[in-house]
Amino acid sequence: MTIRIIHYYRVRDIDVLVAALLHDAVEDHPAELGGGQPEALASIAERFNPRVAELVAAVTNPEYSPDRDAHEQYREHVAESLAGNPWARVIKLSDFTDNGVGVIHTTGPKVHSAAAKYAPLVPVLRELVVRADTPLSGEVRRHILDQLDLAEQRFTAILAAD
Repeated sequence: MTIRIIHYYRVRDIDVLVAALLHDAVEDHPAELGGGQPEALASIAERFNPRVAELVAAVTNPEYSPDRDAHEQYREHVAESLAGNPWARVIKLSDFTDNGVGVIHTTGPKVHSAAAKYAPLVPVLRELVVRADTPLSGEVRRHILDQLDLAEQRFTAILAAD
């Protein structure tokens, strides 16, 4: 994912690259980083810097309410957290591209679950890619839009197979 940001997105901002490397750390390893999400983010801020922690926070899923659909809450979180954070958008776009285009490498029930979770987010991400404040060149934006199209085609095929 970080290699994509460097190579295809042409980003050289060290904080963005470090945050991309750490994008799943708070969700996957909060205990190793000091406890729950707030402690893990504080640890990242201390070990790296507050901007890296802010970027990681923007792409970290919060605790979801058990009485609402988790996929819906995920989509709401992504839309809200990325609306005001253009560099976090870059990280999420790379992560989404990795997960969305790579869904064909997923097996078992997770295939359908991933397609159902990610497919409704494609239009939101398309809109975020083309926003004037997204810090990517036109060529890079077109590349990402092509990748979103490919991911959407794969989601559609998976969901239609049911």
